[in-house]
Amino acid sequence: MGFEEHTEFLKEMSELILNEMPKAEYSSIFNDFVESDFFLIDGDSLLVTCICEKSLKQGQDLHFFYLVERYLVDLINKGGQFAIVFFKDAEYAYFDFPELLSLRTALILHLQHNNTIDVRTTFSGCLSKEWETFLKESCPYFLIVADEGLNHLQTQLFNFLIIQSWAMKVNAVLSSGQASDILRLYAYFMPSKHSNRVFFKENKQQIENAYKALNKQLKECRVLAFKPLFGNLIWDNMMEEARETISLLKQLWPEGSDIRRVLCVISCSLSLRMHHHFLENRKKTTSCQETNIQQGESNCLSLQEIEDLCKLHCLSVVFLLHLPLPQRACIRSITSRWIKNIQAFLKMKKWCEHFILSNIDTFEFWNLNLIHLCDLSDELLLKNIAFYYENENVQGLQMSLGDVIMKDYEYLWNAVSKLVRKFDVGQPFPLRTTKLNFLKKNPLTIKDSSKEKMPSLGFIPMSSEVIDKFAGDILKDLPFLKRDDPRVTALVKHKEFDELLHWHSRRPLSDDYDRTKRQFDEKSRDPYVLRSVQKYHVFQRFYGSSLESITSRIIVTQNIKPKKNFSVPKSKKANETKAEIIARENKKRLLAKEELKEEEKWNVLSFSIEEKMKENLNYGIQNLEDFLKSCKSNSVKYRVEMTGLTACLKAWKEHCRSQGRGENTKDLSIAVQMMKRIHSLMEKYPELLQEADQQLIARCLKYLGFDDLASSLYPTEVAGDDMKEKKKNKYSVGIGPIRFQLQYMGHHLIRDERKDPDPRVQDFIPDTWQRELLDVVDNNESAVIVAPTSSGKTYVSYYCMEKVLKESQEGVVVYVAPTKALVNQVAATVQNRYTKTMPDGECLCGVFTRDYRHNALNCQVLITVPACLEILLLAPHRQKWVKRIRYVIFDEVHCLGGEIGAEIWEHLLVMIRCPFLALSATISNPEHLTEWLQSVKRYWKQADSVIEQNIAAKRSAGSRANYHKDYSQRKQSYKVRLVLYGERYNDLEKHVCSVKHNDIHFEHFHPCAVLTTDHIERYGFPSDLILSPRETIELYDSMFECWESWPRAQELCPENFIHFKNKIVIKKMDARKYEESLKAELANWIKNGNVEEAKMVLKNLSPDLALSSENMTQMFPLLVEKLKKMEKLPAIFFLFNLGDVENRAKSVSTFLKNKQERERPPKADKEAHDMATKLRKVKKSIEKQKTIEEKSQKKPRKMDKSLIYEAEHDNLLRNLEKNLEIPQECTYADQKAVSTEMLQMVFDRVKFTRKGAELKALAERGVGYHHSALNFKEKQLVEILFRKGFVRVVTATGTLALGINMPCKSVVFAQNSIYLDALNYRQVL
Repeated sequence: MGFEEHTEFLKEMSELILNEMPKAEYSSIFNDFVESDFFLIDGDSLLVTCICEKSLKQGQDLHFFYLVERYLVDLINKGGQFAIVFFKDAEYAYFDFPELLSLRTALILHLQHNNTIDVRTTFSGCLSKEWETFLKESCPYFLIVADEGLNHLQTQLFNFLIIQSWAMKVNAVLSSGQASDILRLYAYFMPSKHSNRVFFKENKQQIENAYKALNKQLKECRVLAFKPLFGNLIWDNMMEEARETISLLKQLWPEGSDIRRVLCVISCSLSLRMHHHFLENRKKTTSCQETNIQQGESNCLSLQEIEDLCKLHCLSVVFLLHLPLPQRACIRSITSRWIKNIQAFLKMKKWCEHFILSNIDTFEFWNLNLIHLCDLSDELLLKNIAFYYENENVQGLQMSLGDVIMKDYEYLWNAVSKLVRKFDVGQPFPLRTTKLNFLKKNPLTIKDSSKEKMPSLGFIPMSSEVIDKFAGDILKDLPFLKRDDPRVTALVKHKEFDELLHWHSRRPLSDDYDRTKRQFDEKSRDPYVLRSVQKYHVFQRFYGSSLESITSRIIVTQNIKPKKNFSVPKSKKANETKAEIIARENKKRLLAKEELKEEEKWNVLSFSIEEKMKENLNYGIQNLEDFLKSCKSNSVKYRVEMTGLTACLKAWKEHCRSQGRGENTKDLSIAVQMMKRIHSLMEKYPELLQEADQQLIARCLKYLGFDDLASSLYPTEVAGDDMKEKKKNKYSVGIGPIRFQLQYMGHHLIRDERKDPDPRVQDFIPDTWQRELLDVVDNNESAVIVAPTSSGKTYVSYYCMEKVLKESQEGVVVYVAPTKALVNQVAATVQNRYTKTMPDGECLCGVFTRDYRHNALNCQVLITVPACLEILLLAPHRQKWVKRIRYVIFDEVHCLGGEIGAEIWEHLLVMIRCPFLALSATISNPEHLTEWLQSVKRYWKQADSVIEQNIAAKRSAGSRANYHKDYSQRKQSYKVRLVLYGERYNDLEKHVCSVKHNDIHFEHFHPCAVLTTDHIERYGFPSDLILSPRETIELYDSMFECWESWPRAQELCPENFIHFKNKIVIKKMDARKYEESLKAELANWIKNGNVEEAKMVLKNLSPDLALSSENMTQMFPLLVEKLKKMEKLPAIFFLFNLGDVENRAKSVSTFLKNKQERERPPKADKEAHDMATKLRKVKKSIEKQKTIEEKSQKKPRKMDKSLIYEAEHDNLLRNLEKNLEIPQECTYADQKAVSTEMLQMVFDRVKFTRKGAELKALAERGVGYHHSALNFKEKQLVEILFRKGFVRVVTATGTLALGINMPCKSVVFAQNSIYLDALNYRQVL
């Protein structure tokens, strides 16, 4: 089939891509953790984009290479990990542009030899099997590709590349329209969609045929472009000619040379030979008539004219070798074009350069310097030389070349002469022996930019002490305009300071703070306002109590005491004071009293819990664990755990006996509960274990089949047990104890925790890294804190607040949060945590956002967003308040690297002079951030030192100004600590959801499946790629399966691993050591040459993702239903479109309503209608009866009738509510989670809001949605009910991930988006 027959299909393919382009998102393709995203750049797209740069002049190769390298260096500086790909088939698109063909070849060589960039040139085309394999192995995130080529044929090549990339699930990023700043690169992002993959799959054969036809068409273009210049010589002949010429030069210059000299000499000699060959053929093919011969020769350049042009070219190359760039930059711009015949020859010469450069790598052992591949020729320089010899030299203007240039030129031309061989090319001088003008005659031949008067550029002179100090020595090297410069004198003289008072009223000018709406008028005495404020505080405490279940703490201002060193153990009792002894004894008595109460409580509840465990073990264990959470006495907890263990053993024995009566598989959840109790007893209460208890634990282990562990704990129990082998198998779990714990008990494994309490913390025992944070606050230091979500890093923020609240009534803590939702949440938490008696007009907590403010400047704890704090810091008349700030807490500080508002975070971190805490779960470069913040603190330390010296000088001069107070309050440590903690409190496991046979399926996605052997070899395992214990076992099993002769298989077997030896209880840290050992071993496989085995391991761990989840929009309610059956609710579903967030939540509610309608009895609606009718009649009767009673005297009989009506009314109402109530199977709401009064209070707050009614209706079904467009009351409804467990399904945008406390069992990414990058993925989880 010819190319024309595929035109319609190519048009259809182009339209598909063109329809996607308007939908492309313009966004940053670089965010934090960019090193996680390997991507590709199409080399030809890069070439076309740089060639089309407006500032690039034709023939300026060096400028072109500068544009390429500037772009690539920018990508590297931003942390990009990429490879550049040049397809062999793409070369065909340049046959009509030989000047670009040689440039492309030079670019490839330059990138390969003069850079460390990964350049791939082995792929024949984008539809080749090798390319497909490469994409599967490297898993690039996106491919940067051009949307338009130099002609329509190259555009079609780019279209094929885009379509094939989409088919391989690789996103496309357009090279056009890109913009860059310091941190980011913005581009149009076209994601791979299911519909695009379906198009490729359905038209695969047609796509391949069209691609072959396109390549055939391009090759025909080569013939058409090649034949007029080279006659009967074919492509292979020219390649061979180039190789022979290079070989001759190698013999002529055995010592080697520079690529510019080599290319100049070989291209000139080869071009001269080709032109000579062309003339010879022309003579043979023309008519024998003399007139025809003369006419033929007149239309073609003579050999002497070509020799002159080659001499000029050699001279231009010598100038390239010797002229510095500043002189070349001042060269004249020759606007004249080459004459037509010269253009044809230059095309031939560019073809020759391409043949030469294509064969350079074949001569490996020649000392060839390739550094200047980027500067092989300069057409503007060549035109200047030609112009001089055609115009200026003939007019008598002489140019002295100098001995060095003349010798170099003669050296090149003599080499050309020896390489030509077949004919004499003449002597080096004179350069022009013919009179033909190579340049066309134009009225304005020269555009002499060198004579243009350049404007003097410079900075406006100014004097500022602050700028001088901050800029330092940099200012000395910058150009400044003179003060008498007209541009300086023309400037309008402004006043030194902005006006602070209105010119007429003399009132203070308002700023953004004043213009922000006040939630309440703090000074108002209006009863309605006071009642509203009271309601606000009541709800805030209720909202705060939903966030954490702790009692409010009363803060009393204390005198500042000397800091204690909490790392030193307490002194002996002999050194205790009498007061301390009394306090200790009182505390001891209170603990004994509490313990007695808890024992009595357990004695009362134990029987009912034991009965529940007999009926339903899981339900009973849940009740038992609820009691354990509320219990504080270790002795009581120990008794409870022993009770639970006994119940689990009985349940396991009964279950295993029932297995022989028809059950096929054992329910290992019972064994898990048994081992969980054993873990707790062995680790938490070892000092309370008696011999009988150890004997019971050993018996439990024996029944589970863990004989070795049982014998290590209580040998006599095992020795005296005559359990038969058959009986052992009956009760055994069938696997080893280590594998059982790792595979089935991963989320139950105990963490290593400190046992020694810290007197600064009352609610829990902090870990070592948390104590370091407390030390930071005690020492008035600053810190960057990076720890996973829910690890406890936020506690230090509240410790800091409490410290400042206790110190005085003046100090202020500012808590900076990125979103209004997080501001409201933190404000509620603070108001619930702390209570303090404040002076009149002052309050404990205030809020300031762009929407509203409340007690912002008269509080001690201000919760705000970055932009609002910047307003206060920069306001001249707020500086008195600024001096009160003692600490600033930046939550979610990774927003410093965000696309929107990042500069404000940076401004704040630079401006604040007090200590700070910067918290985040996801910072990709915490060391660099800490180093930068430390440099800022060093600057402020120097500035404060100068202030102190000035104060001292003024004191000594007798000034009575009160400087001491402000300075002493600001006194601080200038140290910035970095506190890192990487261990999550709960392991996350990933699954991929897809639709198979109209049903929802979940495939476990092993974290190692995202890696490639290349990534592991280059960068190792990502620091935050953590495996759960079950996934660690899967990794070992895959490694064992893929390499049968693995030398360390037995050593790394879980049952033999050194850190698991002789341990009854496997801790989380033990599992982490095992994980690290397996990762190191897999990395060693790759390092030691076992790459194929490692690839097989990663492939085995990858799930089968062939089926699509595109129709998940329609299947979304079934997805939620599936999670409910799997007991994986509550769940948050993240989407990135506001409309989809709401629609998906409504679709779930509609699904439940339809389900209720289907399951509703046929006569239920009629019964409800009848009851409603009767109810209306009864209501009328009651009203009528009341009217009668009011008119007449009350008689007993009529009163009885009224009571009958009311009883009937109540009965009908109950029956109607029962008829209309939502069945439990038709709602996800947990009715027991929230009391009716609390639910009504939450619903009442949104009664008059825009989405209130809709959210209420959804909440009754246990569904909600959350996004930035909601009113804060509406957001709080969803947040509170979800935390309480009433709402169990929430659809949300990514804003919910920024610190909002909404714990759940499952997180589902229900929609793809360019905003779902490495940073946001980590932040959500």
